[in-house]
Amino acid sequence: MPLSPSTQDIPATEAPAPRKVWTVGTLSYTSAGLAVLFCWLLWGDFGWAMKDRGVYGVLMLLLKKFSASDFLVGMLFGSLPTLIAAVVCPIVSYKSDRHRGRSGRRNPFILVATAVAVVSMVGLGFSPMLGQRLHAMLGAWSPGRDASVLIMLALFWLVFSICSVTANTVFGGLINDVVPQEMLGRFFGGFRALSLIAGMIFNYWMLGKAEAEYLWMFLGMAILYGGGCTSMCLYVKEGQYPPPPPADSKQGVAAFLLASKGYLKECFGKPFFLWYFAATNLSWLAFMPTNTYVYFYAKDMHVNMGIFGKCVTLSYFFSLVLSYPLGVFADRFHPLRASMTLQAIYILACLGSGLFVRDASSFAVALVINTVVGGAWMTTVASLGQKLLPKDNFTQITAAGGLLGSIMNFAVPPLVGLFLDHHHHNYRYTFYMSAFVAVSALLASFVLHHKFVQRGGLRNYVPPE
Repeated sequence: MPLSPSTQDIPATEAPAPRKVWTVGTLSYTSAGLAVLFCWLLWGDFGWAMKDRGVYGVLMLLLKKFSASDFLVGMLFGSLPTLIAAVVCPIVSYKSDRHRGRSGRRNPFILVATAVAVVSMVGLGFSPMLGQRLHAMLGAWSPGRDASVLIMLALFWLVFSICSVTANTVFGGLINDVVPQEMLGRFFGGFRALSLIAGMIFNYWMLGKAEAEYLWMFLGMAILYGGGCTSMCLYVKEGQYPPPPPADSKQGVAAFLLASKGYLKECFGKPFFLWYFAATNLSWLAFMPTNTYVYFYAKDMHVNMGIFGKCVTLSYFFSLVLSYPLGVFADRFHPLRASMTLQAIYILACLGSGLFVRDASSFAVALVINTVVGGAWMTTVASLGQKLLPKDNFTQITAAGGLLGSIMNFAVPPLVGLFLDHHHHNYRYTFYMSAFVAVSALLASFVLHHKFVQRGGLRNYVPPE
């Protein structure tokens, strides 16, 4: 039957396409909501990155200025943070996973740690002045002006390290709780990009002036970090969590032993977790020899700090260009496979650097290559834990991995420092050390990948519970 003329004249209309919605737990986001979430998280991360890049670089130059030994540097930048992580991470992660409050289970811990970290950064800026005051007060009992300054730097670095370890432990849990799984690789790509921008700003404009303007740099970084992380915590809202496991009726030592037994069983009772811990901890340990002493190596090669900073800036620029594509690559190819590929390239880069670095120019080339390849690995591996570990006790398991990492990291950095002190500060050896550890990490990653495939692989992976 033909349609009436009036009906024929009415154009057909299609129903509007439903808006894409991303969910994680009880949270849901439209595209606009996801963009706002990323903006606040990445703004907090920018302050975080400036803190990490700046404090480390300025403090390293101050330690060199006041005659710190390689052994002391290994203790302060290797053993001390890992010892703190061994004590703090299990406690903070256990408490955070079980905390329920109006502000969430992550934000309160980050806010407190941020406030104390800001105070410690101000203290680092005034440490040379305070050290000279200490030297004058002690008089004949003083260990010396430089030693007094190093004592003050070490004290404030201790407080700063405790706060950084606390915040870093909980921040990974916050990302896991509020960012949808399918967007993690892209988020960490943006996360990595901002970290690189912060590194470029610091190394290009600030590093060359760090030895003279360290006080203002510490104060500026404290303001930026405090403001960025505080505003992030205020505007990033966490969802609703299932109730925590019921508290045991036992008290005191009995309760502690029972909780410890449960913690050890949950975190170390499955071979999959153990291989994950081995692969990730060895991978991060591989960067320790080269990264810890790179400033001293540059000084040994008579590289001006301004030139050094510009080489690092160039490498960060290359890494910045690669960061988002690498994040997408990790999402599609899986961060485990992507990171294994980059780890193999890093091994070749370290071996080549150890063989061919002879002067300032070859050092600069090796610095750029190793920084770009190492940074690419960090970008691809950033979402690995979120992809492989169960969500309910995510921070607890990552903290357990940090505990194992602390056992390795506590001894290795000062041993590296002693070796370098004994071998007349020949920093070429750091490249070979990094390559050796990276090979061990790659072998552990192959075993982890085999277990990943056994549990479903790319399409049907189910994490251990």
